[in-house]
Amino acid sequence: MDQVLLARLQFAFTIGFHYIFPPLTIGMAWLIFIFESLHLKDASTLYRSISRFWLKLFIVSFAVGVATGITMEFQFGTNWAQYSKFVGDIFGAPLAAEGIFAFFLESCFISILIYGEKRVSSRMYWFSTLMVAIGSTLSAFWIIVANSWQQTPAGFEMIEGKPVLTNFLLAVFNPSTIPRYFHTISGALITGAFFIMGISAYYLLKKMHVEFAKTSFKVALIFGFFSVFTLLPIGHFHGVQVARTQAAKMAAFEGIWESGTHAPMLVFGIPDEKAELTKYRLEIPSLLSILIGGTPHHKVVGLKDFPREERPPLFITFTSFHLMVLCGLYFLCFTVGGLILLGKNRLFENTFFLRLAMYSLPIPFIANELGWIAAEVGRQPWIVWGLLKTKEAISLNVPPIQILMTLVMFGFIYALLFIIWVVVLRKKILKGPEIF
Repeated sequence: MDQVLLARLQFAFTIGFHYIFPPLTIGMAWLIFIFESLHLKDASTLYRSISRFWLKLFIVSFAVGVATGITMEFQFGTNWAQYSKFVGDIFGAPLAAEGIFAFFLESCFISILIYGEKRVSSRMYWFSTLMVAIGSTLSAFWIIVANSWQQTPAGFEMIEGKPVLTNFLLAVFNPSTIPRYFHTISGALITGAFFIMGISAYYLLKKMHVEFAKTSFKVALIFGFFSVFTLLPIGHFHGVQVARTQAAKMAAFEGIWESGTHAPMLVFGIPDEKAELTKYRLEIPSLLSILIGGTPHHKVVGLKDFPREERPPLFITFTSFHLMVLCGLYFLCFTVGGLILLGKNRLFENTFFLRLAMYSLPIPFIANELGWIAAEVGRQPWIVWGLLKTKEAISLNVPPIQILMTLVMFGFIYALLFIIWVVVLRKKILKGPEIF
């Protein structure tokens, strides 16, 4: 058994499962804040019912997210000891900041939302929803900082073969932090919007809690549209950053083999690593060069400029990236179509669109996972770009059988957690909102 492969599979599985929940709770937190703001503005019992209902689903998802996130940090010390030794001087700082400045803030104000509704004023309750939204968003920032430093290391010096932190701000705001952070947050806001629209559509199709569902759907649709709209320039900004700082990853994203100007953007293709070409190409001429450099004469680096052993696994990187982009285009078409129907007062009578909304609920979750796969697999073979390869980061004293056993154990436990999450959500959804 391959120790590195098993350790990578275990980490990929645990983080992939965990990543179901943070985008959902971040997006829902901001929507709950909006609903609570609307309630504070006109004291409507409808907005109060809406806010409290989605808060219940938020709390369940937040609890599972916390439980599934803990195991990842332990893996740094068990399966990835050499990595921990190498980056410990730098990697620990943002993780500590996440716990001190963000997670505690979020957790403290969540307790007010759970237990303090009748003990604090309406304004304090509203303020708590804002702090939870800010705390969850800030928490994501520090996690992205840690991961982005692995993508584009900065603010350090190599001393005795290890990176030592010399400039905290440069390390935090390394070249990929800001584009990756805003890209991640946009995806989270879209996830929250589609989650609420999907459940609201279910109620409308069943003709249950109609006013509650119409209001929830309308607010989530508008919120989702603006989130998708911001995703377009953010995604472009992120793509430019990847092309400039991780050229091999961008070449893998687009299946570009030969360096040159007038680089096309691939709409479809099937990359062949052995033959070093992309088959069945459907492309837009010169568009990649224009998007990255602002001119068709901008040179884009191809995969052949890198040794084979330093190229990312091509098929997974290429496919996950293009499917993620396809999901983004779907979100745009869906929200624009929804706003058109809303403007014509035909949204809630259109059963086809409502069914589409209900079945679209899992698509943002899939898009988030695809984006993570593209980013992380596209970084290979490096665990820290240009400094440490993944195969060199593994623990030396953990036998493969132990990694396999814990992987199976995690699979069983996470499957149980997922079932519990779905069952509890289903129970609360079937019960519906409380009428105040």
